[in-house]
Amino acid sequence: MIIHKLIFHHLVNRDDPGFYLLQACDAMAWMEKNNTVIRNGVTVLDLGCGHGIFGAEFKKRGCLVTFADETNSLHPSLAGENYRTFNVDKDDVTTLGQYDIVLCSNVYEHLSKPEQFLANVGSLLKPSGRLFLSWTNWLSPWGGHEFSPFHYLGATRGHLVYDKLTGKKRIHTPFKNLYPTYIGHTLRQLRQLPTLRLIKVAPRYYPEFAFLMHLPVIREFLAWNCAVLAEKR
Repeated sequence: MIIHKLIFHHLVNRDDPGFYLLQACDAMAWMEKNNTVIRNGVTVLDLGCGHGIFGAEFKKRGCLVTFADETNSLHPSLAGENYRTFNVDKDDVTTLGQYDIVLCSNVYEHLSKPEQFLANVGSLLKPSGRLFLSWTNWLSPWGGHEFSPFHYLGATRGHLVYDKLTGKKRIHTPFKNLYPTYIGHTLRQLRQLPTLRLIKVAPRYYPEFAFLMHLPVIREFLAWNCAVLAEKR
């Protein structure tokens, strides 16, 4: 469980590289606990990589990592790494090739066409390849990101109330670069895909409480972030 560490770190240091490193190391441990092979020669795609902190941890283990995002924001320590300019929402995923592991961390809630992404993501995986998908679901305490908890006032009103009350600069706007997503709906779609088999679902920052993900409605509020591990059939 790292939720308490993340909250403390964010309060003190905001979302610096150390904040994402905590998430990356914890996610890797969870993946390995669920029999995901992470070692020399394993091919990895860090899709929507941002600063690349997540993928970099796989590289330290000898994996062959490809970083992909719309804008190259890789950490300076990753300069010169294998990078592909790619818009997850608009571009054809088949142009990226196939990998043993695809990482998609905290990208899904920023997609205007999440269903299209799920329908196509299997084409990025080699046979028996694995997908790690995690995102902040809308009804999570952090569902509105920086304007949380005002998102509970609704996707068309909450951020505007936040603006009036705080006057702070805001990065995210619903239906522009942040889209309401729900755990139940996403899991139903994943289970219907002929290309993927669900292996594990858990609250990302406290996977010890995976039983919460079997509780409809309740899981939408109690999971700060949903983590899914799936395998190509």
